Amino acid sequence: MIWMFKRIDHVGIAVKNLEEAIKIWEGLGFKVEEIEEVPDQKVKVAVIKVGENRIELLEATTEDSPIAKFIEKRGEGIHHLAIRVENIESKLEELKQKGYKLIDEKPRVGAGGAKIAFIHPKSVTGVLLELCERKE
Repeated sequence: MIWMFKRIDHVGIAVKNLEEAIKIWEGLGFKVEEIEEVPDQKVKVAVIKVGENRIELLEATTEDSPIAKFIEKRGEGIHHLAIRVENIESKLEELKQKGYKLIDEKPRVGAGGAKIAFIHPKSVTGVLLELCERKE
């Protein structure tokens, strides 16, 4: 079964220092709409809206968070691409049946209360792909 993506939801960018990153992005003319901490993911998120899409600046809140590990290994930069979907649970089941390696077999809560789940980069040409279901 072929399933359609709704659109790109956001690009997640790992940063060492959120305040400094905000200054840089605001200097480019972008505006941070909100800042939120997501304790479950050990991350602080600054949301920049760009039309219907978002850029999420991601700062680790603990040394053992996925963002801290990413920065330690690769430095600051693009961490993931998030695609907006409907019925994330069925999408995950479909991908699992097709043999994709899932980081999350069940959705969890992400920034803004979205249901999210990640697909392993080894299954997606080296890209960490996030499925994201939001209430419109």
